[in-house]
Amino acid sequence: MKKWANTAKRSLPGALAVLAVLLLWEALCRVADVAVSKLPPPSAVILSLYHNASLLAEHSRATLAAVAAGLSLSVLVALALAVFMDRHSWLKQALYPLLIISQTIPIIALAPLFLIWFGLGLTSKIVVVALVCFFPMAINLVEGLEQVDPETINLLKVMQAGPAMIFRSAQLPAVLPYFFSGLKIAATYSVMGAVIGEWLAARWGLGVFMLRSMRSYQTANTFAAILVVVVLSLLLFKLTELAAWLAMPWHRHKSVYPEE
Repeated sequence: MKKWANTAKRSLPGALAVLAVLLLWEALCRVADVAVSKLPPPSAVILSLYHNASLLAEHSRATLAAVAAGLSLSVLVALALAVFMDRHSWLKQALYPLLIISQTIPIIALAPLFLIWFGLGLTSKIVVVALVCFFPMAINLVEGLEQVDPETINLLKVMQAGPAMIFRSAQLPAVLPYFFSGLKIAATYSVMGAVIGEWLAARWGLGVFMLRSMRSYQTANTFAAILVVVVLSLLLFKLTELAAWLAMPWHRHKSVYPEE
């Protein structure tokens, strides 16, 4: 109970700061008489959320379908690649620089190519999400496997343990913190990746809703969609934290904010 009270106490300044920014934003829009089409006040954004709740829910479902598939694909490929790179040093030396170089290419430049290769359906959006999420997952997993104690692995080999037993007994517990650190980043980026894919060509999705709102100068609707993207990203982040808490019981006693 004391830990929850301390967490709430530390969160209070941030919540008050957000509230102050919103109140200032509302006041400036009203005092300066800013056109809603240019900068809507927070109250207009809230009204837009209320009036478009069912429509935003439909678009959110389409976006989350691409997020779920793309994030799952990135996790599976990154995990398999990291394991192979850890077992074969030559493969790591060959592919690691390519992973770094791949991040210098803007995803918005590759997305049109995906539309040509994979069509206008869900597949192209899944590929965009997977690419956005793949790098943080792969890098964290590779670095996590590097931190496994070699003496523990050698001991297991002396005990005639196979690769599967070594991975399950030594490597997996050691790499889980790195896995979930990468997953937190990837989950946060995944919604953004889906929106980028929807900007290019889609019938449903929050990116489509944003484009339609911007083209019709319904700026309040655009801000409402942005707020939904933020909420979904934060929700995925918290779900990842919950999954980490369940998967690593030996870390449950640790707290981001130690009790005073």
